[in-house]
Amino acid sequence: MSIREDFEQREAGFIAAYGCRAAASRGRRKREEPCPIRTVFQQDRDRIVFSSGFRRLKHKTQVFLSPLGDHYRTRLTHTLEVAEVARTIARALRLNEDLTEAVALGHDLGHTPFGHSGETVLKEIYSKHFSHAAQSLRVVDLLEKRGEGLNLTYEVRDGILKHSKGFGNIIPTEPGETAITIEGRVVRIADIIAYLNHDLDDAVRSGVIQRSQIPESCRKILGESHSARGTTMIRDLIFHSGMGEGGFCLRMSDPVYETMAELRQFLFENVYRSPRVHNEFVKAKKILTELFNYLMDDERGLQAELMRMELLPFDPDRDVREQVVCDTIASMTDRYSLNLYHRIFMPFPQF
Repeated sequence: MSIREDFEQREAGFIAAYGCRAAASRGRRKREEPCPIRTVFQQDRDRIVFSSGFRRLKHKTQVFLSPLGDHYRTRLTHTLEVAEVARTIARALRLNEDLTEAVALGHDLGHTPFGHSGETVLKEIYSKHFSHAAQSLRVVDLLEKRGEGLNLTYEVRDGILKHSKGFGNIIPTEPGETAITIEGRVVRIADIIAYLNHDLDDAVRSGVIQRSQIPESCRKILGESHSARGTTMIRDLIFHSGMGEGGFCLRMSDPVYETMAELRQFLFENVYRSPRVHNEFVKAKKILTELFNYLMDDERGLQAELMRMELLPFDPDRDVREQVVCDTIASMTDRYSLNLYHRIFMPFPQF
């Protein structure tokens, strides 16, 4: 018996019947020989961590563009916080921690530079159907390893695709919106728990809002500190989830759920749409729009960027150019796009 097989047998002892065991995975798009040491979900987690897309997250915006302060979150630190929250919940509910962590670490691989502003740009100039969740799936399926992809399991791919629905319900109930595994559904909630807490924390740190502006109900029900708010949300989800008529259900108490929704609305109105944040994103929108148009018009420039970013070269007989340019823009980090814009559009002294 291999180390992997022994671990798969032990999973039966600590993962609940409603959890997803590695041995029960629906498998990969391309068949591979099993690893003698790691389960398929452990392999997926490692493939994501060692991917180019994961490394790029360190220079992608969470809320504040290219923050100079050492303590502001980036897309990478957000991802790590989501993974930690999700693993805590998964462990308490006797779910598969490896699957949960893999989905959490991969959920934002397709996020654009400049946060949701970049996503809005691509919705406007490429396709109204563009979403960072679907782009994350393209990253792991098609863009990594110069077109080979990471060949992840069905469960991880499904969780990545369904981790977000914009401003939809915190715990969705609509068919097709929820991940097929409880682990994938946990990541969606962990994502919201993480960003509600750390975006509020960063907004206060930056002075975009004052602590006194935080709704009284949020402070009273969730807590006064970042730690207290996170603890309240996590514990509430764990203690209220359980078996229901349709199987295991993730649930929260009405007071906590309603307060989370109120806090999210508060952040949208006072942080994400605040003049200080919005004005910088207007500039970012102009940069990405002009880069998109440049790459559409200049094939040599497009091929050069694809090579620099270790993406598959553009083939006019195989590829749709708009899609390739979209992939290129979405893969850029904040600083890469800023440097490229400066190199292309800013004059250099000749004498």
